[in-house]
Amino acid sequence: MTTPSASAENEIILSRVLHAPRELVWEAWTNPAHVVHWWGPRGFTNTTKRHEFRVGGYWEHTMHGPDGTNYPNKAKFLEIVPLERITYLLGGGSDLEGDERRGATFRATWTFEAVDTDKTLLTGRMIFPSKEARDRVVRDFGAIEGGKQTLERAAEYTAGMVTEPFVISREFAAPLDLVWRVWTERDLFSQWFGPKGFKVNVGKFELQPGGMLHYSIHAPDGNAMWGRAIYREILPQTKLVWINSFSDKEGGIRPHPMSKDPWPLQLLTTVSFAAQGSKTRVTITWVPFDSNAVERATFEAGRGSMAMGWTGTLDQLTLFLSANP
Repeated sequence: MTTPSASAENEIILSRVLHAPRELVWEAWTNPAHVVHWWGPRGFTNTTKRHEFRVGGYWEHTMHGPDGTNYPNKAKFLEIVPLERITYLLGGGSDLEGDERRGATFRATWTFEAVDTDKTLLTGRMIFPSKEARDRVVRDFGAIEGGKQTLERAAEYTAGMVTEPFVISREFAAPLDLVWRVWTERDLFSQWFGPKGFKVNVGKFELQPGGMLHYSIHAPDGNAMWGRAIYREILPQTKLVWINSFSDKEGGIRPHPMSKDPWPLQLLTTVSFAAQGSKTRVTITWVPFDSNAVERATFEAGRGSMAMGWTGTLDQLTLFLSANP
């Protein structure tokens, strides 16, 4: 969980424990090939103009908002202590000394603190010229919520660096808009999702960031188990991102009901959609989220069963689409 800490009236401090070793988190932060994938709030993308990771060097990049707005940033690195600390001065727009009203201007320090052997406490401290400047970026740019989402994305991205994701893909003989609908409309989703021979009852279907999908799966012998997903990101006809867990009747998180070894309590699930002419390719990616080494080992050992389970579910979708053109 991302936590805002107590700070002075001209500061914003955000921190989060990432389930990845400090060396890996440092690499994710300092290598532009990695940072471009997670920097910024959800829905944002980045274009890097230059990245000179040295004291006195500059990092120039433009953040592209989901509404098409561009936010140019220029930072000058002031201090770099490998694996421990990075400090820079950031100015919105193209001039660090320019008109403060053009964007956010602040001094930022990021610290990397090893927690146990495979976790890292990542903390960002932003000091603004005044309380008014701090309050303005909170009000106009949603700086605190944006910072939380950025660290959340960092946790998701580094999870995929720690463990090789499980990936399965299938092409369907149906147009993109229809395939998107069967994943995002409750009545359609409930008719195909789940293994062959099992019946799925959908309780909650809250298709929005932070919303819950809560369902039960009933085997032919009458036994039932519950699952849940908390939506993180919804990009129409492009991508769905959620955190998947085994659950109970009330929607809480529960361990895997059939695994004798510790299974990850949470799996980061990304479902990507791509039009292929009149057909659609769907790609599902699974990776353990906020997991420990034992849970990740169980995940590695279970790749065969994951492939079998998702293959059966995608077979169900194939049949459903062919029967409902």
